[in-house]
Amino acid sequence: MSDTSTPNVHREPTYEEMERLFVNNAELSRIEKHLNRFNPIKVMKMERMEIRHSAILAWLLNPKETHGLGDRFLKSFLGEALRGDSHRKPTALDVSQSDMRDAEVRCEWHNIDIFILSPKNRWAFIIENKFHSTQHQGQLEKYRERIVDAFRAQTIEENDLERVIVSGIFLTLNNENPEDERYTSIRYDSVCRLLRLYITGEEHLFTNEVRTFLRHYLDTLEEATGMSVERTEMEKLARKLYRDHRKVLDFVIEHGASSDFAIAAHNLFGEDPEWMDTVRIDDYDYVFGGLANHMVSFLPKSWHTALREKHLSWPGCEGWWSGYPVIAWLQIWNVNQGTKGQIRLYAEVGPLTNHEFRKSLIEKIKSLPSNRIRFQSGAADEGKQFSKFLKDNSLEIKDIHDADEVTQAIKQLLRKFKPEFDAVASVLSEFTHYGEPVDPRR
Repeated sequence: MSDTSTPNVHREPTYEEMERLFVNNAELSRIEKHLNRFNPIKVMKMERMEIRHSAILAWLLNPKETHGLGDRFLKSFLGEALRGDSHRKPTALDVSQSDMRDAEVRCEWHNIDIFILSPKNRWAFIIENKFHSTQHQGQLEKYRERIVDAFRAQTIEENDLERVIVSGIFLTLNNENPEDERYTSIRYDSVCRLLRLYITGEEHLFTNEVRTFLRHYLDTLEEATGMSVERTEMEKLARKLYRDHRKVLDFVIEHGASSDFAIAAHNLFGEDPEWMDTVRIDDYDYVFGGLANHMVSFLPKSWHTALREKHLSWPGCEGWWSGYPVIAWLQIWNVNQGTKGQIRLYAEVGPLTNHEFRKSLIEKIKSLPSNRIRFQSGAADEGKQFSKFLKDNSLEIKDIHDADEVTQAIKQLLRKFKPEFDAVASVLSEFTHYGEPVDPRR
């Protein structure tokens, strides 16, 4: 862990500079209005969930559903996906001239994202949907062969000479080609264009409720694909605002920004905890160290007590975290820039100047009877400064933007490692003679 003692120093903005940004600023109001638009898809945190996009698209593609489009959107979508692929049946022209009102649409059927069957036309379509995810090796081929085999068996059983034609469609947010060349591809930006076409040109087909929902969904897709004109305008405006008020905004980002992890940490450590405050979480005491948007540091109270609280200094660690030879902290990690993540609990021996002390402390902690305490090889070597020692120390988070879920994960990790906290505390008092006395009046 790097030295955390050097703060970022910025000249504080003046009162007048703060006033210019926050009082009656039309540009800031425009951005705020854009960000505060109500969108139920975003409220329910569905905009990044692939399965939710599959469900919405399956609804739109189903001619028997309540959207009012009949088979119009289904034929438009299939026609766009099959465009330019005239050597295979059905072609885009075949679809555009057909009646597909008999189509059956299933979502997540046999692990296939969307499956469409038109019995009258003898067509079946496998749609593999990739929204913020990538295809797995052999996945497309497996789905196609499964459906082909099923219809082949049905044809033989019914003594039907005309087989169902199975087509594969690869729907992706990114510019990714299907692994299986028998699949045609269509991107979400094409879905955006089709939706916009119907919302603006066929508005009479929709009820007010459907029209409102489709506008929300179109807004979600436009932002995901980078096609949102309003979003682009707001980004330009935000850059201008930052150029004009950079000093104030840098100050706000450094001192005022918060995250759902920080909200969760405040839930547990207090709204405005002071350095070295004692806080109780699930009947266990901790000494607060510091808080940032993605991490919170602390000492179990038992460690703090064993190290003689504030009456000793530890050469080499004066500017490191809370100034003690050991530290613990919780940190949140994002996975693939999505909503999933991890909470990890760390404990570390710091940059003690006295190598004999550091080596002895590590060896003593290493000898504790716990499978969850383990140092990396060479942790006690001379010249080594930072040595972590907790294993099996992470919990998966489904939504890093859910402060309640993050709070529960933090509490679960702290409960899990109480035995290790107590075990480490039991040996720390053996090393107080390495500390240097500090005047308690300071």
